[in-house]
Formats: sequence, structure tokens, C-alpha cells
Amino acid sequence: MQIYKFNSILKPVLWGGDKLLAFKGLPASDEPIGESWELSAMPWRESVVTDGADHGLTLTQLVERYGTDLVGEDVYRRYGDQFPLLIKFIDARRDLSIQVHPDDDMACRLHGCMGKNEMWYILEADEGAVIRTGFTRQLSPDELDRRLADGTLLDVIHATESKPGDTFFIPAGQIHAIGAGNLLVEIQQSSDVTYRVWDYNRRGADGHLRELHVDQAREALNYNVIDSLVAEKPLIMPGMTRLFRCPMFDVCRVDVDGTFELPLPGSHSFVAMVGIKGEADLQADGMPQVTLGRGETALVPAITSRVQINGQAQILLASIPTID
Repeated sequence: MQIYKFNSILKPVLWGGDKLLAFKGLPASDEPIGESWELSAMPWRESVVTDGADHGLTLTQLVERYGTDLVGEDVYRRYGDQFPLLIKFIDARRDLSIQVHPDDDMACRLHGCMGKNEMWYILEADEGAVIRTGFTRQLSPDELDRRLADGTLLDVIHATESKPGDTFFIPAGQIHAIGAGNLLVEIQQSSDVTYRVWDYNRRGADGHLRELHVDQAREALNYNVIDSLVAEKPLIMPGMTRLFRCPMFDVCRVDVDGTFELPLPGSHSFVAMVGIKGEADLQADGMPQVTLGRGETALVPAITSRVQINGQAQILLASIPTID
């Protein structure tokens, strides 16, 4: 086994821009690129190993081949061959739609998949950029309908000015939208179910108004949820800060200047590493050395007992916490 790197899956979208390609050091595109899927087991957009003995395997095939050695004992017991996280970079040149995601029960019942809890880590934010999350006060379904009809829904959604380093947790059921001018990392459950509540009456490439999913959203919404800005937690150890932890994922940031010995979660979980600044070399258990640059993502197998990071870099770490 090895520390795995995967192809980036770039997604052109109506609201995308040009920051993401520059951040990743990729050539400019004539199309607005809104997303780069970094670690995905979605069947229609799946990550593929870029090099090494397992070159060309999809993430799902890796899980099927290595099982607990790759994802960890606890993770495999909970999710089997289904990789539990989806990690993306998102560049919002324009406002994203107002939307909501279902919880596990609703998503399983209607779509046969897990729900979608997610978190955002802000990389860059233009002056005045905001994150919209949660109602400012309790709403009723009837008031939601009235505000959708008269175009005043934004008046009752909390808006927080965003800045680099901010972390937002968006639980399933919470109304939310990424505002224009944000470049961020999204770490979420492995699900792509989104209910679009409102989209500023925008038209898609086909000239038609973009589809809304108001009926499903009414059922999914938590009408009481408010702001999602998460305070940064104290240092776990010098150079390592916990950003957010919930039953679905545990996310930390390491700040490396020289050599850093990464504490691993043990055999219960893999670690996904997302480079957000600088560049570092990763060395683990006699495996081939891997260089992780800004805008790149690597997957450290759960069987790994030690990772040494050498360089000057900031890296996000995502794993699955043990459930007691």
C-alpha cells in the first residue's frame, strides 16, 4: 500500500470562477470552474489513483481491495465498502443557490444513500463575501412559502462575513448558501443530494429557470437552526489545531515549518490530507515519499502507523471519529 493521490475532477458550473484553477496551479479555462472533487466515491464522478501499483483504480475499488487496512476497522464496520467522505474545493464567483440537505433517515428513504452533513473551511474571501446559514428566527412552512413567492427569503437567513481560516458546520436540515467571493474546502458525508430552495430566478445554460425542490426542502428543513460559524478549538499539540469534530468527521489543521510527526488515529480510520498552503513531503512506514502541494489531496491508509511531514505548509486532516 501507499499514500494515495488521485485525479482532480473539475466541474464547470454557472456560478464558478477562475480562482480554483489558479489556487491549484492549473492552466486557465474558458469555462467557469466551480468545483474540484478531490476525494469522491460517487459512481458518476469517482476519484482515480494517479500513480503507483494501484494506478487507475477507483476509490471504491481500493476500498474493496484493501478493506480495513485502507479505511480502518471502525470505519469498515460502519460503512462497509462505501467510502464515507466526499472532499471538494469550491470557488463561488457568484452566489450559490439557497439550499438544504436531508439527514440520513430522509436520504435513505428517498434516495437510498446517506444524508449530508458538511463543513466549510474558508481559504480566500473577497471583501464583503458572506456565508449564509440558518434562519435568523423560527420560521413556519407557510412563511417559507410566502417569502419564496415575494422574493424575501434572504431577509430571514443569517449572513456572516467570511474570512480566511473561518470554519462553518452545516448540519443536515440547515438552510444555507455560499456567497459570491468565497474559495473554500468542503468536507462532507459521501452524498450528493441537494434540495434547491431558491436560486435568484437564474436560468441555466438551456435558458430555462433552474429546477427547485421546494417540496422536499419543506420536509428536510430545520426551521429553528441559526448561525454555523465554529470557534477554533485549542491546540491538540504544538502545530495542530482541531477545527471541528462530529460523529461523521473529525477535521484538524496542521501548520508545518520544518519536520512534523503526525499523530494518527490508529487502526480505526484513514486520514485524508488536503494541502491548503505551501508544500510538504510525506513519508510513512517505508512507503514511497509523496509530495503534497497546495490544492492537492492525499489519502493515508489506516494501517499506517507513522507519517512524517517535512516542509513549510498548512494541511487539513480529515478522519472518521470512533463512536462510543
